[in-house]
Amino acid sequence: MAASSRAQVLDLYRAMLRESKHFSAYNYRTYAIRRIRDAFRENKNVQDPVEIQTLVNKAKRDLGMIRRQHSKER
Repeated sequence: MAASSRAQVLDLYRAMLRESKHFSAYNYRTYAIRRIRDAFRENKNVQDPVEIQTLVNKAKRDLGMIRRQHSKER
């Protein structure tokens, strides 16, 4: 994985974990954090740049969904 891709993926991972920690319901929060960690671990050895970009795009959509869901809780 290129250095820029790695940095982008790590930033995305951190952002998703950070946003998930804002869920007020314990069950939602722990489920979201567990799913994020599992998904990133599962795909950590992907080498194909096209597949990496596909996974990054999916994670960005998921991050947007987490942010929208979190904003509804307020």
